[in-house]
Amino acid sequence: MAEDNKLHAYTEDSIRSLDWREHIRLRPGMYIGKLGDGSSMDDGIYILIKEVVDNCIDEHMMGFGKQVDIKVSEHSVTVRDYGRGIPLGKVVDVVSKINTGAKYDSKAFQKSVGLNGVGTKAVNALSSYFKVTSFREGKAKAAEFERGVLLKDHKEASTSETNGTLVTFSPDDTVFKNYQYIPDFLENQIWNYCFLNAGLTINFNGQKYISKNGLLDLLQRKTTAEDLRYPIIHLKGEDIEVAITHENSYGEEYYSFVNGQHTTQGGTHLAAFREAFVKTVRDFFKKDYDATDIRGSICAAISVRVQEPVFESQTKTKLGSIAVAEGGQSMKNFVLEFLTKQLDDYLHKNPSVADAMKKRIEQSERERKELAGIKKLANDRAKKANLHNKKLRDCRVHMNEEYTGKNKEDMLTRQQETTLFITEGDSASGSITKSRNVETQAVFSLRGKPLNCYGLTKKIVYENEEFNLLQHALNIEEGLEGLRYNNIVIATDADVDGMHIRLLMLTFFLQFFPDLVKNGHIYILETPLFRVRNKQETIYCYSEDEKLKAVKKLGGKPEITRFKGLGEISPDEFGQFIGEDMRKEPIIPAKDMPVAKMLEYYMGKNTQHRQDFIIGNLRSEKDLADAVPVS
Repeated sequence: MAEDNKLHAYTEDSIRSLDWREHIRLRPGMYIGKLGDGSSMDDGIYILIKEVVDNCIDEHMMGFGKQVDIKVSEHSVTVRDYGRGIPLGKVVDVVSKINTGAKYDSKAFQKSVGLNGVGTKAVNALSSYFKVTSFREGKAKAAEFERGVLLKDHKEASTSETNGTLVTFSPDDTVFKNYQYIPDFLENQIWNYCFLNAGLTINFNGQKYISKNGLLDLLQRKTTAEDLRYPIIHLKGEDIEVAITHENSYGEEYYSFVNGQHTTQGGTHLAAFREAFVKTVRDFFKKDYDATDIRGSICAAISVRVQEPVFESQTKTKLGSIAVAEGGQSMKNFVLEFLTKQLDDYLHKNPSVADAMKKRIEQSERERKELAGIKKLANDRAKKANLHNKKLRDCRVHMNEEYTGKNKEDMLTRQQETTLFITEGDSASGSITKSRNVETQAVFSLRGKPLNCYGLTKKIVYENEEFNLLQHALNIEEGLEGLRYNNIVIATDADVDGMHIRLLMLTFFLQFFPDLVKNGHIYILETPLFRVRNKQETIYCYSEDEKLKAVKKLGGKPEITRFKGLGEISPDEFGQFIGEDMRKEPIIPAKDMPVAKMLEYYMGKNTQHRQDFIIGNLRSEKDLADAVPVS
């Protein structure tokens, strides 16, 4: 008992003071959100790049530097801007002393993204190698670090380089394990910078990115011309820009930004836009349309510039501040004033667009009324089922819950980790349920192959009990704002049946909730195909190539087990594949094929085109055997 009291004693020895780098490395989630392996667009390795590039963008916004060069290789990142360059005497301090920077001086940086002097320090502390060089008025000053510790403080030297800052870093692989950069996520990040800074040129891995029309270009990239009900409405004002259109798909799709920062979780500016858009449309048509009908199938982008914005976390994914200008005008009134005038004027000047918008709203109204009866019955059934929902094994933390406690940053990180595994079969569901993290991981069990819902209306979501229960488990009936899990992971066997279930689930999400896919919430779980072990070591392999390397590494004749299905993996082993080293493959819609065409091709009737493709790509067992590399 005395020993126990000693362990829990609260004395002067219990109090520790951490230096800046120790604190960042001990609690990285507070600074860069979740760590991840790069399979999610909000993983820490992308936040590291963003923190460095944000400083370049702030320079550009202040009128210094029209070009940023970015190079990303497998494990190294280089960023060069052509702004003013860090004052030479402060190069070391700016990247290694918390609360040191120019962003506190509103005259030096108006309406910037970085405000707290933390970003580059976090990158420095979380990098195995970090080098910063400032070029200023014919002189250069550099400093090199390892995990935040200064290795070499270079002396000032003469240079012919143009003014600006050069940063090179390698993410620390002891913090970011088995990570890899996904080109699509990086390209999306680069394009967002260009859309929000018209005229800025970014050279990324040898390719030039530039946008002339801002958010209009963004929406054109995110939509397909043939799916639009009317041309994109593009409106610009002082400190605000919006782009709006309606599509043929279900749901609401938004892209929101504050001072060039992509606020993936929205915030006060997005809430203000959604409300203001509804009011403006009602006033224009002089009809009290339901808000869900007005916003149904909308695709919109909003960007605002705010002086000293208040974000809900260091990763700046959600805007919390209400005031927008020096006069203290609320965000709600600021956006409403802008739309009331600009959107109303646009619709009066473009009657064909107004008519097309009206028809889309009234189509949504008809569809909602047709669904009303069956929706009520289905929701009543779902409420009863939720009391004893055998399909869902829920977790304790959910993404949509408001949290105001002391450890808010930590809770926000855990909310980003919330995951729903969708799996099939009792054995697979049982293994995941027993080995999951009950705080942040939930399991939804399918009873077999789900229905192919391609070509069906949303009525089927309510008529089909399984789809309806899944919709309620995710809490997405009214849109993404209430989404309970940040990651939705389809976990099926890697055989033909498992692949078919994946396709059927993806069809469901793409058909009725495409914004889940477009916003990077849907993944496929990767589980090992082989276990290779001897008495000293066990290696899990996800491909034939990995298996051959493992056999070579262990030498001799190791034991090789081929996993045929998820149910064959014991709960103890399964825990290793859904923990911090979980491998999951993000579902990223192809840029060159619209969703509607893709679904028709893969899930529609057995067309001659698809038959020809299958026949043309058939491979025999001999072909496959010949393709396997020999060690």
